[in-house]
Amino acid sequence: MASSSSSSSGVAERRGIPAASFVEDVQTYLSQSGLDVNTSLAFFQERLQQYKLVEMKLLAQQRDLQAKIPDIEKCLDIVATLQVKKGTGEAFVADFEVSEGIYSRARVEDSDSVCLWLGANVMLEYSCDEANALLRKNLENAKASLEVLIADLQFLRDQVTVTQVTIARVYNWDVHQRRLRQASASKDS
Repeated sequence: MASSSSSSSGVAERRGIPAASFVEDVQTYLSQSGLDVNTSLAFFQERLQQYKLVEMKLLAQQRDLQAKIPDIEKCLDIVATLQVKKGTGEAFVADFEVSEGIYSRARVEDSDSVCLWLGANVMLEYSCDEANALLRKNLENAKASLEVLIADLQFLRDQVTVTQVTIARVYNWDVHQRRLRQASASKDS
């Protein structure tokens, strides 16, 4: 007979997300854990809710990163365009957003530097080469973070599935045990 519970992937956790245990033999699990069916179901339901909360948080982070990457790429394109136009005497004309839905046109003459928003209402001036290097580093970091986040979400979805299956197994086992007790009681009567 196989063990009563085992992790779905052999991993105890991934970046703080605990792995779900698959309950192969419900009766053995309940006797080893010292829990009754209702307490066990309550535990698994609570774990499922925790997974759902973490999933919402990770999905919000994923949306933020997916919005941030195109912005960084646009900034890189603009810096590259400024570097190409530098020294040619040709002005760079760009439309930029002043506030939501309101745009203005700017004419940028030969420029050796650009200003980048760093966040928290901070803007710094960089040479075009420094800005290019910083933006490339930020883009690499954002893409790497997105890959890790996608892997975390996949792990989390696997844990949700394992937990849902375990809840169903424990519940169905309990229903089966009740039916057996009812059948036994009706035979004795």
